[in-house]
Parts: sequence; structure tokens; C-alpha cells
Amino acid sequence: MQIAILFDSGVGHTAKQAQAVAEGVSRVDGAQATLIPVADGNIPWATLEQSDAIIFGSPTYNGTVSARLKKVMEDSTGVAWVPQKWRNKIAAGFTNSGAMHGDKLNSLITMALFAAQHGMIWVGLDLFANIGDDKMNRIGGWLGAMAQSNRESPDLSPIKSDLDTAAHLGQRVAEVTLQFRNGAEK
Repeated sequence: MQIAILFDSGVGHTAKQAQAVAEGVSRVDGAQATLIPVADGNIPWATLEQSDAIIFGSPTYNGTVSARLKKVMEDSTGVAWVPQKWRNKIAAGFTNSGAMHGDKLNSLITMALFAAQHGMIWVGLDLFANIGDDKMNRIGGWLGAMAQSNRESPDLSPIKSDLDTAAHLGQRVAEVTLQFRNGAEK
């Protein structure tokens, strides 16, 4: 089972979150994660088409996804949307910003709407919001994994609980994808 993690990262904080998502995917037997950084510029459309799930990730800039991820979304129109190549794939999302709130929800809504337009099936986060920096889902997101990074090196943030939340999302997507695939085989 192949799960693509299509993400952008400006400084490295969201890349660190993407790696945590991949680690969560790997917790599920038979699931493999492929990290696809959009900054590389060469989008492997065939890999995305062959994937069972696609998890989108972006820093939240000015209240929405990065321009590079938005460009990939727009570029997908001819290669994936018109022929509906991602229809019925599992989808999810994660985001990071410098502020605790930072309008991250809008980034996740942008990703979820994009997935819906492709006929994908969105998987949200199944963790209750928890108070405390040492708790998963400390920011209280339901639509996807949210992280907050101070203006410091990616070596220092996002903090462990935010990375644990991202890993939980990756594992959840892999489990739901496996469940979906097994149901489809009946």
C-alpha cells in the first residue's frame, strides 16, 4: 500500500512534520510512505496516480497554503482532475505556522476542498483537543494535523507533541486506507 505525502516547506518546519507523518504511515504493516517535496519542482504525477492515498502538507502563509502547493493544485487540473485519476483515493492534510492559530484551519479547508474536487475521501484527525504542550493535538484541530513553530531552527520546532500528532495522522490514514482497500476487495 503506497501513501504519498505531497508537501511544501519553506524553512524546514513543515518538512519535519512531513517526516513525522511518514513515520506514522510506516507503523502500519504493508504501508509505505513516499515523501514528495513540491519545492523540487518535478511532480511525479504517475506516483501520485498509483498511490492509494495522498496526504497534503503546507506551511500556512498569509492564512492559506503556500504558493508552491497551490501551483501543484492548479497544475493537477489536466493531469489528474479532468480524468479523475485521484477519485476515491484517501486524502488528509497537515499544516504548520509561526503563530498558535495562524489561520491554519483555512489551509486545511483549502486542502480538503481540493481533495473533494478530485473526488477523494478526506480523513480527519480523531484526537480530542488537549491542553498542554506535551499533549497530542494541543492546537485542537479536527480537519488535520496542526503544528506551531517559533521563529527558530527546525531542529527546535515543531515540538514533540505536534510531531506525535502528525505521526498519528499518518498512521490513521494508513489504517483507513487499508480498511478501505480491504472493503473494496470484498
